[in-house]
Amino acid sequence: MAATSRTPSVSAPGTPPQLGLRERKKLRTRIAIRRAAHRLIAEQGYDATTVEQIAEAAEVSPSTVFRYFPAKEDIVLTDEYDAVLAAALRGRPAGEPPLESLRQVLTETLAAFLATGEQELRQRTRLMVEVPAIRVRMAESMSGTAEVLADALAARSGRAPGDLAVRVFVAAVLGTLREVTLYWGEHGQEGDLIAMTGQALDTLEGGLTL
Repeated sequence: MAATSRTPSVSAPGTPPQLGLRERKKLRTRIAIRRAAHRLIAEQGYDATTVEQIAEAAEVSPSTVFRYFPAKEDIVLTDEYDAVLAAALRGRPAGEPPLESLRQVLTETLAAFLATGEQELRQRTRLMVEVPAIRVRMAESMSGTAEVLADALAARSGRAPGDLAVRVFVAAVLGTLREVTLYWGEHGQEGDLIAMTGQALDTLEGGLTL
């Protein structure tokens, strides 16, 4: 969830896909490229893995890789959860406090990610810690997720799209999630990531008192 694609109508994990044929083909290509990249990186390291090698392993051209992922770092960081998060957020009870809504949406999606792609998440987190370029790209690309969530939250709260208070609110929550993920990675990926996320959001909810 550090950097997410913005493909519309992606179903939540465990539910039937709701994509058209063209979108499904694109999604399969994206997944093939990511899986090839993760396998090669696990075998030979991030720096030694080239886009050309990834393209060959995924049976696509290097130009196709760049069409789906503008930078090599994006292959590591990107997933399909933006639309899932936005749809889940819009589906939360109308009277629920915004932070509670985001807490539920983020922790449920994280739990699904751990259940279906734990090794990918662990590799991604390790690379976030070890590769400065990935950390920089993560900070840049989280703005896409922030925009999607801010739009959904603004719609729920009756505020205008792009409302500053909504943007600040979402940025604070996503910043918390980023720091929890990095902390988990820096400490050997030990402990319950979902519980740590909940504790960090408790700190945010409590007014950032120490």
